[in-house]
Parts: sequence; structure tokens; C-alpha cells
Amino acid sequence: MAIQKVSSFQNVDSQVGALYLVPTPIGNLNDMTPRAVETLKQVDFIAAEDTRNTQKLLNHFDIHTKQISFHKFNTQERIPELIAMLKGGKNIAQVSDAGMPSISDPGHELVEACAAEEIRVIALPGPSASLTALIASGLVPQPFLFYGFLPRKKTEQVETLEKLNLQTVTMIFYEAPHRLNKTLKNLMTVFGKERKIVLCRELTKRYEEYLRGTLADAVAWSNQEEVRGEFVLIVEGNAHPEETQPKKVSGSLKDQVQQLIDDHQMKPNAAIKQVAKNNHLKKQDVYNEYHGLN
Repeated sequence: MAIQKVSSFQNVDSQVGALYLVPTPIGNLNDMTPRAVETLKQVDFIAAEDTRNTQKLLNHFDIHTKQISFHKFNTQERIPELIAMLKGGKNIAQVSDAGMPSISDPGHELVEACAAEEIRVIALPGPSASLTALIASGLVPQPFLFYGFLPRKKTEQVETLEKLNLQTVTMIFYEAPHRLNKTLKNLMTVFGKERKIVLCRELTKRYEEYLRGTLADAVAWSNQEEVRGEFVLIVEGNAHPEETQPKKVSGSLKDQVQQLIDDHQMKPNAAIKQVAKNNHLKKQDVYNEYHGLN
């Protein structure tokens, strides 16, 4: 299979349009670039995550381009329409509510569809909450791992964090204010009280601030404060990942569970789960053995 080559500006087929990925301000409207404004004015249509929200931006910059709604709930039905429009020679700009399209926002599936059809995809540089927070955090900026929003359910979130706890690089998460306290508590439970974190709030806006400390500090702060604003969480990587996973133990299944409880202060259910994983068994089988239910 030969590599696919699609030039953005050279040898362009004028009968086929292009998809422009246009970043929008994450708070401060002055971060909108002249190129972004000009692109939104010149394209035939703007595919917007929330047309009402984007209309405020368009009004501010005196942009009169027609909008088409494109969000996570209509992605599958909308993509064929947009591809047909692009093939018909229309240029389309895709925007999310704030920041870069595709980053914790709609966009990836449309780009994928354009790539499959060899339609030009032109990305404009611009605002990004994750990188803005990272470079001002004071934690090691590279390498880093951008995760975005963690799963909302506690069990799924903890399982995800247990896997991420092996990461030695700086990690970036997004979180909403009403879920921040619970997420911080889960981070502290899995990563430990002393892991460094920077809470970056309301970036580029009037009440922008950075709260630096340990996970224990962050939990204590969120317990006392009325949390407001959107957050980017910059979390230090694990300096000793080899100590994170409990070592495999020997003996009967019951003995293995008890040893993890005694040596690593694990809760019974967590120890049962680890023993099941170590022995490639179902958790229920180990649970029954430990509690003498066989």
C-alpha cells in the first residue's frame, strides 16, 4: 500500500472543497487569530458544535457565514452530508465550543472520513487549554500524556487511574467543577497523597488561577471551597512505577489474598481482584475461595 499524499495548497483540485479545523478562544476573545477570523469569513459553511454558542463568536467578529450543527449526537448522520458538500466544491470550517476541534470535542470522525476520501484537511494553530496549562504548571512539560476527561463512574475511573499510575510522564486531565472533588479523591487514593498536582482554573479568563500542591492539599482545598470554573489538572508522573504493582505471591489463593492485605494494606476486594489477575482466574472464583464459599 502506497502512502497517501494530500497537499494543502499545491496542485489543488478546485472542484473539491477543503475542511478547515479552526480553533476558537478558550476564554479570552483576543486569542482569536486573524487567520481564524478570515477563514470563518471565507468558507461556505461552518460546522459548529453548538450553533448558539458559536453565533456569539461570529457576531463579535462580524462574521455572517451560515452554520450547520455538528455535535456528538448527530455525527453519523451529518458526516455523509458534509462529505458530499466538500466533494461538491464547498469549503467547510469546523469549530468546537472552545479550543481545538477533536480534543475532547467532535471532529475526529469527520477528519477520518475526509482522509478516506482524500479531501484536504487544513488545521489552523490556536488556543489549547491543555498546553496552556502545562507550560504554566511548573511540572515537567515533556514528555506528557494528555488524557482529557476521565470516566465518570467511580469504578471505571479508579480502574483507569490504576493503569495510568504506571506512567512516569506528566499527565493532563480535564474536569468539570461539580465532579472535581470526587476525581481528586480518587486520584489521591490511587496515586498517593504526596503526588504533585496543579489545578488550572478558568484559563485566559478574569478569574484564572493556578493552585499548586500535593493531591492531599488539593483534596483539602476542594473539601472547603465552593468549586467553580472549568479545570485542567496537571499531575506529576510516577517516579517509582516498579513499586506500584504488588508483587506476585505464592501459596493458596486464600493465602495470596491475605498476604496482599497484610503486606500492602490492600482492601479485601482489591486483593481478590489482584490475585485473580495474577492467576488468570475469574474474580468470583477467588472471592469464593477466600470466603470459604466453595
